[in-house]
Formats: sequence, structure tokens, C-alpha cells
Amino acid sequence: MTTIEIGAKVPAFTAESTQGEINSQDLIGQPFVLYFYPRDNTPGCTNQANDFQAKLAEFEQLGVKIIGASRDSMSSHERFADKYDLSFALISDPDETLCNLFSVIKDKNMYGRKVRGIERSTFLFNGAGELVQEWRKVRVPGHVDAVFEACENL
Repeated sequence: MTTIEIGAKVPAFTAESTQGEINSQDLIGQPFVLYFYPRDNTPGCTNQANDFQAKLAEFEQLGVKIIGASRDSMSSHERFADKYDLSFALISDPDETLCNLFSVIKDKNMYGRKVRGIERSTFLFNGAGELVQEWRKVRVPGHVDAVFEACENL
């Protein structure tokens, strides 16, 4: 398992999303945010997606692309995007390839039981495709504002 570090280039990946295939090399040239969340249609994940959507026009004014990713299926993502009018791409990573590139799969404690799941994490890349900031163990309230502030300082 690799751990991406500040200053590193975005790892090479190709992934299926609600807006077609995404190739990491095609993302280079504009800043982008890649955020990982545990599961579609859960309260925290829904709030986080809605927060990104509410501020999407402001991110776009800065030229920043927003991309969400989880292990959910494409059909789950499509229903989630339709239900909440999400207009940014959601990557489906059921085999955890992308999650492992970013080291976001962690052992968690759910009601006294150990489970493997996505640790809510966000990565900000500049236009050159270099990681400039990361947030791990994200708490949803205020997070999108913190990411936006970091984008303003690119």
C-alpha cells in the first residue's frame, strides 16, 4: 500500500465515474479535489456531498474540479447523484484500487466490531498534478469551507 505525500504527483489511475471514465493524467492542467467518503446515502456522506454541491460554483470560479470517490457501485452513485442533484463526478471503486493508492482503507470500530472501511479523506492537487494539501479523519461540519479556503490560496 502506498502513501501519497505532499508534493507528490497524482498517482496514475483510471476509474469509472458518474461522468464517464476518469484518467488521472487528464486531470493535470487544472487544480482538483479528490475526496473519499464511506458510503452513499448515509447522513455524514450526504451532508458532505451536499456541502460540496452548494459551493460547487465557487470552486468552479477558482477553476477547481471536485471529484468524490467511494466503494459504492455505479448504480448506487447514479441514484445518489440523482437524489441530491450532484453535478460533480463520483468514482466507483468497488475493488479498492483507488482507495489503496491513497491509503484511505482503515480498520474501524463499528458498534464494538472491527470492520474495514474508508476513512473520510480529502486531497487537493494543484494544476501541475501535485498534492498540496490533505485532510484525513475528516469531520464534515466546516470541512468544505476549509477546502475552499485552501483552494483560494493555490
